[in-house]
Amino acid sequence: MANSKYAYKVRDGGGQVVEGQIEAASPALVANRLREMGFALISIEEEKESSLQREVKIPGFGDKVKLKDVSIFSRQFATMINSGLSLLRSLNILGEQTENKKLAEIVSQVSDDVEKGSSLSDAIAKHPKIFDRLYVAMVRAGETGGVLDMVLMQLADTIEKQVELRARVKSAMTYPVSVMVLVLLILVGMLVFVVPMFENMYFELGGTLPLPTRILLGASTLVTKFVLPLLILIGISAFAIRRWIATDKGRAAFDRIQLKLPVFGGLVHKTAITRFARTMESLLRAGVPILEALEITSETVGNSVMEHAVLDVQSRVEQGESLAAPMLDHNIFPPMVSQMIAVGEETGAVDTMLERVGHFYEREVEATVDALTSLLEPMLIVVLGLTVGGMVVALYMPMFNIVNLIE
Repeated sequence: MANSKYAYKVRDGGGQVVEGQIEAASPALVANRLREMGFALISIEEEKESSLQREVKIPGFGDKVKLKDVSIFSRQFATMINSGLSLLRSLNILGEQTENKKLAEIVSQVSDDVEKGSSLSDAIAKHPKIFDRLYVAMVRAGETGGVLDMVLMQLADTIEKQVELRARVKSAMTYPVSVMVLVLLILVGMLVFVVPMFENMYFELGGTLPLPTRILLGASTLVTKFVLPLLILIGISAFAIRRWIATDKGRAAFDRIQLKLPVFGGLVHKTAITRFARTMESLLRAGVPILEALEITSETVGNSVMEHAVLDVQSRVEQGESLAAPMLDHNIFPPMVSQMIAVGEETGAVDTMLERVGHFYEREVEATVDALTSLLEPMLIVVLGLTVGGMVVALYMPMFNIVNLIE
């Protein structure tokens, strides 16, 4: 009998409601499995997949593991372990009920490795595209300290904050880019299709056209004749830039340029500080040694300028300096950050100070995104209006002198 997917709702040992999905041959088997896990059953419902969902499946789509999927997996994993289930049993259940097929397959592989005697951290380390060094290091620390459920819950919180931060930055970038693409499409469309119609009419009338009109007609001729070479040139340039950014030198130069941008530089800077603070806080709370925490953090901050600064701090801490002192030599660390970490070192609460820094800069990112949106909306509307309006005025300027042209 083919397995079906069932959505369940249960209560764990602490009385909290837990929801999820699981595949089984019948609702009775689902109920038995959940009771064996120590859950109190609330409801079980079969999820019916539409014929469109069953038939239309495009290869390469739907099998990507997102950060949100890893976050949900971590939270469910932590709940099961906290409820008293064994590590192997929890992995087996998650391998069956995880919605993302790619992640479910990887969890099953991790379960097989654990069953063969590997530690959980070693098993997930075999899948670096899904579980990065931050995840592996925190799981290893949780295994060593016997607090794996707490570490997994902390990982879920950390990943959820990363997802939220990315979404905010993406929302700030998407609007201006989409409007500029729209302006470019309107501009090309008018130059290729609209302006040539007026050009033929003005040619028949004769006479000297106003300068803006002549410039517009010249641009139209240029774009119309060379549109294919221009598109090829733009495509080659975009490909070359991406390849250049993929190199170490190119990425370093690109990240420096990003930090110096007049509008978005501050947002990029605050985002890097937030990632640094949140990652370091999570690693130190999990019990990861500070040198290893700095090395892992340098790989996850997402900015090469910050990465080099963190690696320099790691090198100098290894030589005996404090964590805060080397930060003063790097402009990417605001004075407030180094001072708060210095206080944390004096009081033995560096992780708490990093948490406060992360919270402060998360609010700063949120405020910056709101301010950018409020500022860019009217500016982009003005740019769109000036572009389209300027072209229309340039086209109709000869109309005001139509009588002289006819004569």
